[in-house]
Amino acid sequence: MKRLLLLAAAATLAGCGTGQFRIPDPGFASTELESRMGPAADKRVHSDGETWYYYPRQPHGLAMFVARVDSGGKVIAIEQRLTDENVARLEKGKTKADDVRDLLGPPWKVWPFPRMQRDIWEYRMTINAGGWVPQGLYVQMSPDNVVREIYILSDPDNRLSECCAR
Repeated sequence: MKRLLLLAAAATLAGCGTGQFRIPDPGFASTELESRMGPAADKRVHSDGETWYYYPRQPHGLAMFVARVDSGGKVIAIEQRLTDENVARLEKGKTKADDVRDLLGPPWKVWPFPRMQRDIWEYRMTINAGGWVPQGLYVQMSPDNVVREIYILSDPDNRLSECCAR
């Protein structure tokens, strides 16, 4: 019986660690990114010469990391993008889909709603409400690629906060 309980506990802890990794300090060469952080889900080149590599840890990691690389190929910062501050920067009727992708990274899921003529981008994140609480961020896009609605809803499976809070 003890062995069964130990196996169940190990499986639970292993599940909570899914998508977790140690964030390296900036300063290393971009050629080492994949060996240190795994393959990037997306890569975007910016007009200032920086290239941003996106590393989602969704749905259970509740994070989106961006490794910013300068034009010389050196990693200058690694940032968590799914924050309350970044979500507050989204403006209904003004923010474009490309701006959302730059700011937050690629969505975990895209839900098409053809009758509404909308796509809803889903991100998994946490908010600090007296402790890290799992949330779903839903950004509604119209056919002209403009943000129309932004929703943050409580995660119905809030058990994640017991083992996987950031």
